[in-house]
Amino acid sequence: MDFRQNWNGAWQDEKFRQLFIVGFAILFGILAFFPFFFIMIERRHGYVINDYLLSSFQPRNVSMLVFVIIWLTVLLAIVRCVQQPQILIVLLWGYVILNLLRILTITLVPLDPPLTLIELKDPLSNAFYGKRFITKDLFFSGHTSTMFLICLCMKQKWDKVACLFSTVTVGMLVLVQHVHYTIDVLAAILFCGPIYWLAKKVTRDVAS
Repeated sequence: MDFRQNWNGAWQDEKFRQLFIVGFAILFGILAFFPFFFIMIERRHGYVINDYLLSSFQPRNVSMLVFVIIWLTVLLAIVRCVQQPQILIVLLWGYVILNLLRILTITLVPLDPPLTLIELKDPLSNAFYGKRFITKDLFFSGHTSTMFLICLCMKQKWDKVACLFSTVTVGMLVLVQHVHYTIDVLAAILFCGPIYWLAKKVTRDVAS
């Protein structure tokens, strides 16, 4: 069965169509809200964490490597989503839940960035952040959590292995560049389990 048959079968399911349309509608709403949200958090004062790990080494600019790993992983996810709509629907709702949770945690945990931060420049994802470089969207790491969510949604063993490698590498690199505190990266991993579980619950009738 090729991907067109997979999609024809999935699209005939009314529950799948509803989850697909509602999920993308919410996601587009979140993306439209992000620039205003990030402007708001950039204006507030937060706490600077005394991070012993970051203080043990000088930051290095690894933006290009982070960019390459993230978008290669996203490209793999897109290919798998085209092939298997069940992966897409879980990943879609997982990403919606992830971003709603990040809005909540960033609001509740006001942090200022590490003083030694080097700006992480990603021309694609930064397009959703507005023109300014955002430094206070810290708790928890969006880059790391997105990589791990993709890992959890993959079905093939070597896809999972590749995405797990991306998760670990990106998590380490954002620390190397002092873009995040250690707690931001660790929390990103911990939050993804419940996020994935909830996404599977929401899509349980169409994602098997």
